[in-house]
Amino acid sequence: MTSLIEVNNLTKVFGTHPHKALPLIEQDISNREIQKRTDQITALRNVSFNVNRGEILVVMGLSGSGKSTLIRCLNRLIKPTAGQILIEGTDIIPMKNSEVRQLRRDKFGMVFQHFALFPHKTVIENAAFGLEIRGLDAESRKKQALEALELVGLSDRENAYPAELSGGMQQRVGLARALAQDPEILLMDEAFSALDPLNRREMQDELLSLQKSVHKTIVFITHDLDEAITLGDRIVIIEAGKVIQSGVPEEILTNPSTRYVERFVEHFDVSKVLTAKSAMRRPRAVAYLNQGPRVALRKMDTADISKIFILDDSHRLAGFVTAEDAAGAIKKKEVSLSNIVQKTFVAVTEETPLQDLIEKSLKSQAAIAVIDEENYLKGMITKSHLLAALANVEEGACQS
Repeated sequence: MTSLIEVNNLTKVFGTHPHKALPLIEQDISNREIQKRTDQITALRNVSFNVNRGEILVVMGLSGSGKSTLIRCLNRLIKPTAGQILIEGTDIIPMKNSEVRQLRRDKFGMVFQHFALFPHKTVIENAAFGLEIRGLDAESRKKQALEALELVGLSDRENAYPAELSGGMQQRVGLARALAQDPEILLMDEAFSALDPLNRREMQDELLSLQKSVHKTIVFITHDLDEAITLGDRIVIIEAGKVIQSGVPEEILTNPSTRYVERFVEHFDVSKVLTAKSAMRRPRAVAYLNQGPRVALRKMDTADISKIFILDDSHRLAGFVTAEDAAGAIKKKEVSLSNIVQKTFVAVTEETPLQDLIEKSLKSQAAIAVIDEENYLKGMITKSHLLAALANVEEGACQS
């Protein structure tokens, strides 16, 4: 993946003499002590991360951690004190105000926690507002706004007013307004926090569904771990303006780097997020359809297993054979595995949540096969593999 956004040592200090704080930040003096010594407020300290093109990066932290300041620095609504913000390799911090305005129009869309809709404008007028500011003609504005409303499922409410919509619908209008401008980057600041739990979950699902078709690069701010895990391809956790951990959700859940991160994850059911990839193993042996029952049985004997996965001529998974069936075929002097291959088996992808495998494992006659979208065998999960993975989760939770 290529990085669309690179943030290097980003620092933001609020006050009349912000540069007084910079040497103290380098000495790792606390924010409180810096304010005491300089009367300057440190919001971000040497923050570095990248955002890959087409991914959802979630920035998570508690209130006052600096996450909202960070997202406003990314499109220069707030000018950083030091560091770099590279958009496609170009540092936007030294840009003139006119260049920044053009950058926002060309690259960025923003969705806020509070819907910020104009109550006197209709849904389609609200969705088209950014296009109107850009000077687009009325016909083009309407066309693009309608397309955006179609994406968020509100094409039938184009003439309604915000007061006639539920909170979830109003946030969809806000999302449509951002999408109508076809930005490459979407910045979403606590975008779903004002919604009730049901609408919030619905909007999270809506965003993930949209992302499959629009492929935007999204930076999403939240204080909620469940939301971060649901949405994030990767997560950046900040505390007191500093990045304290970043990584894929599974990494953060299983290996929290500090007590601060542990407090976020300690009550989370990790089995919802851990995937088949974390539990699978390479098969001790596989056989091929054209090898016959003697070869299959010998491979099972050598590997000390009683069932073996069978691959076809294209190396795709065809099924499995038991030792008993192979021995029976040998007695009947059969030379092919075709008649004894069992094609009813449980197969999952590497992304299948571990929690979903528990019931499948109990019902499966053989190990669970882990395959890719083209039916190539990637690994296998036995009941013991699954129990070991779940035990590791519980042990980690107890230690935290």
